[in-house]
Amino acid sequence: MAEKEYVIDCSSRILGRLASHTAKLLLQGKTVVLVNAEKAAISGHPSQIVASYKRKVELIDKANPEHSPYWPRRPDFLVKRIVRGMLPFKKPKGQAAFKRLMVYIGIPAELKNAKIEKVETKEVGEIYETSITVKELAERLGYKLS
Repeated sequence: MAEKEYVIDCSSRILGRLASHTAKLLLQGKTVVLVNAEKAAISGHPSQIVASYKRKVELIDKANPEHSPYWPRRPDFLVKRIVRGMLPFKKPKGQAAFKRLMVYIGIPAELKNAKIEKVETKEVGEIYETSITVKELAERLGYKLS
């Protein structure tokens, strides 16, 4: 049985809607590649979004710091972590689905000729007044994107 590989462009798409769509495809056994992860948008007031993610990134268990949850600052890892939150990750089928996910900043050379799909949702500006891109969020969290 040949698996179909979905290459999805994240540019100017709402990250939550994109992540739920991706999670459904992964749970159906498909392989999903997300490109331009840094261009996905998170809706809401930017300062509140940054404050929320700063709390997550800096969360440390005082009794046992090694067992604290890890939230990355890098845009592609951040998008991958958000998709992971929409999968049943603690179950074997969720872990198998997560292994079929690949996320890239930009479009890698091996995917230049691939058929890139767009998720059928409205553009960011059509729905929400304010939003922040994953790239801006990562920079405000302290990641230096070259």
